Amino acid sequence: MTPPASLFASPAPPAAVEIAPRFVSAVTTTPHGGASIISSYAIEPLPAGAVTPSLNGPNITDPVRVAAAVRAAFGHLGARPRKVALVVPDSLAKVSLVRLEKVPVRAEDLDQLIRFHVRKSAPFRVEDAQVTYSPGLALPDGGREYVVAVARRDLVREYEAACESAGAQAGLVDLVTFSLVNAVLAAEQRLAGDWLLVHLTPDYATIVILRGEDVIFYRNRAEGSDETLADLVHQTAMYYEDRLGGSGGFKRVMLIGTGSVDGRGLDAVRRDIEGRLRVRTEGVAADRIAQFADRISADRGLLDTITPLAGILARARAAV
Repeated sequence: MTPPASLFASPAPPAAVEIAPRFVSAVTTTPHGGASIISSYAIEPLPAGAVTPSLNGPNITDPVRVAAAVRAAFGHLGARPRKVALVVPDSLAKVSLVRLEKVPVRAEDLDQLIRFHVRKSAPFRVEDAQVTYSPGLALPDGGREYVVAVARRDLVREYEAACESAGAQAGLVDLVTFSLVNAVLAAEQRLAGDWLLVHLTPDYATIVILRGEDVIFYRNRAEGSDETLADLVHQTAMYYEDRLGGSGGFKRVMLIGTGSVDGRGLDAVRRDIEGRLRVRTEGVAADRIAQFADRISADRGLLDTITPLAGILARARAAV
């Protein structure tokens, strides 16, 4: 499995935390044979406006309350983790697909070339950014696409600092939708053909198209924009057919959500998407990646909330 680009990569321990606009969630896992067991979890609500993710402005506007929520979440885990994998909102980073007709042999040259490409579209100085990338779709002529995530380094630090205030260091930082992609890949093991993932939150929606394990399309839309989610899905499907060779249609459509969007519930959104795409939507949940300790009773709401955490931990295990 080749995971999508992460914002910062190094081996991660079996603990993860997500700092979202409306809550902080955390899990710890313990190894059990060839699988992992989710041994503890915690979810702490955040006051409105404490986290306001954006590309080019302060993200954690109430660092005292966010730090307190992270500490409280860690306190419920039992043993406080020293190192964690950290999941952050999609709106923090600009994600692009960079197509290189010729890939440089030297890693330093590849890094400079990718930075040159994203410099044109980044709404901030690339010199002040965290730029990470992963190889994507291989091109017929020997070139390759790269999935590139760019975020202001000082804004990434806001999230890392919230973990540090609770005594933990973030060894791996990734976007929530990429963590969901990795959850799907870990659950399915091998996906053939083209598939669509729609990730819904009350604050934004993200759509990703993958060809097997390779990202070939990414779009993030903030809540309150002029176009509805149904319009966005329709436009994405048209672009997929016209520009991405999608005449065969999507083999799978994954819909994952943690709240209403456009003022409508998840079931209504599901009906819209299935009506437009004529494909039954599916979900993926943490219990398909990791087992739960016997004392944990996981309902659908809990599973949906902690699935990104299971996904980033699966990514970390795959990278070892």
